Amino acid sequence: MSTPIPRLDFDHINRTAMNVLPSLLARWLPDGRRQGHEWVARNPRRGDRSPGSFKVNMNNCRWSDFATGDRGGDPVSLAAYLFDLKQGEAAQRLAVMLGLGGEA
Repeated sequence: MSTPIPRLDFDHINRTAMNVLPSLLARWLPDGRRQGHEWVARNPRRGDRSPGSFKVNMNNCRWSDFATGDRGGDPVSLAAYLFDLKQGEAAQRLAVMLGLGGEA
């Protein structure tokens, strides 16, 4: 008999991540800087030469690379994009990072 896989609570993970979003952004996009309510950085997924086209709204975590059209609206989708992960894997890793349980 197989062990049931626990359901990831994406809403809880995203809400918890929003509470520490500035520190997550500083960790994930260390060359970025706060500019008003946005974190402005180079996109690490492409040969982005200077900050400006990749932005994350620090109030709601809507993010976009205005040069490529890639975008999302929460911390899980941002982690999935930045680290080339599926949404579930990104949620799991983020939950572990935030101390919400799960396996590393």
